[in-house]
Amino acid sequence: MKHRHFFRLLPALLLACLTLTCAKDYVTGKRVFNLMSESQEIALGKEADPQIVAEYGQYDDPQLAEFVNRVGQDIARVSHRPNIQYTFRVVDSPIANAFALPGGWVYFTRGILVHFNSEAEMAGVMGHEIGHVTARHGAEQQSKGQLAQIGLGLGSVLSEDFNRFSGIAQLGIGLLFLKFSRGQESESDRLGVEYSTRLGYNAHEMAGFFRTIGRLSGEGGKSLPNFLSTHPDPGDREITVNRLAGDWQQKVPYQSKNLNRWDYLRLIDGIIYGEDPRQGFIENNMFYHPGLRFQFPVPDKWQVANSPQSVDMQSPEKNAGIQFTLGKGETPQQAADNFAAGAQASVIRRENTRVHGMTAVLLETSLQSQNTALQVLSYFIQKDQNIFVFHGFTTPAVYSKVYGTFTSVMTGFDELRNQAALNKKPNRVRIETAKQNGDLATVLKSYGMKEEMLKELAILNGMTLEEQVKQGDPVKVVRP
Repeated sequence: MKHRHFFRLLPALLLACLTLTCAKDYVTGKRVFNLMSESQEIALGKEADPQIVAEYGQYDDPQLAEFVNRVGQDIARVSHRPNIQYTFRVVDSPIANAFALPGGWVYFTRGILVHFNSEAEMAGVMGHEIGHVTARHGAEQQSKGQLAQIGLGLGSVLSEDFNRFSGIAQLGIGLLFLKFSRGQESESDRLGVEYSTRLGYNAHEMAGFFRTIGRLSGEGGKSLPNFLSTHPDPGDREITVNRLAGDWQQKVPYQSKNLNRWDYLRLIDGIIYGEDPRQGFIENNMFYHPGLRFQFPVPDKWQVANSPQSVDMQSPEKNAGIQFTLGKGETPQQAADNFAAGAQASVIRRENTRVHGMTAVLLETSLQSQNTALQVLSYFIQKDQNIFVFHGFTTPAVYSKVYGTFTSVMTGFDELRNQAALNKKPNRVRIETAKQNGDLATVLKSYGMKEEMLKELAILNGMTLEEQVKQGDPVKVVRP
């Protein structure tokens, strides 16, 4: 840009900053670029929250939810934005993550809660997420147009277009994948240390938790990113947060909370660890859902993302997908009508049929958007009081190549009668007391933990297998 052009624009830019595009930074007090007012920011989070809950579900443990809310509300009160209403939820996902939406909506997965080994670790991460809210990082990134657009575990344009046609909302999921800058993450680390220290938590324990997340492996193929995928290098942050913890303990009237590690560990004793088979699981290329008592085949090598809202499958070539969800209507015929009307689909073929004795409607349609033409094969199947729907979608050029796969999956839908699948139970974290002194590996083996689980259990305990455990110390193990 030429300098003279810039100076011609400068008055207009300044006027815009003073009127629409600049807002107060609650942390620094300065004015920063932000197209959102506070009320718009809160409304955005409020609109997205039900979508997050529908997509991932809330973990059913009132005592744990109340604890997370209490710690969150305590930290919010000492933050730079104590006057907005904060909502804290425990999300039913096995992946280790915590995230915040604009306007005061904060989420912790059960997958991250199992990896904390003290209330202080959790409080530090809670302060970090509240820091994103108080510094308005989400609103800033939204204003800069850096919102990541994703599918529901299907990373292609096809899935994005189809989810729009099928009525699957994307706002909340997109906000979840919002990428913060390194500077914003560092600011939230500093705020997490400040807020937790003001309440008497030892933020050195927050720094220690970065060792744990640094050891966690990636969770490829899941619909929710892990903590590492949206945060900078944990090794550097551990050093920085340790330094900040020491500094803030000198800056504020710091009086350490009298915390017992057992208190936190008792809260997570019995929490589900890993995938919950009651919400659906895959075994030998078959998807089983014990809760709703159904099963259907999964194509070999297709990627699967299972959530409370839908099961989404993507071909290895990423050029075709299958979505399984609940239909809208009281009968298969009504659900087919509602889909065709809502998606403004052109009907190619429609047949009343049966799938393993269940009433069904086969519907073949074409959909058109600005980006892509889609051809869709759908089955609407009535089982008990529910209408279950399969949508197989791809481009017209690929449709004939995957038609057989679509049909095999959809007509393979059946009642689940396999007793082993019906009775499959989730693994849970159990808190045991070390019976004797010894290294962690020896103590874990004394509780029947298998060799292949030891490394994973060491991470879960925030220790190495060689570290010494004293008789009477709490130890996490995993079993049904």
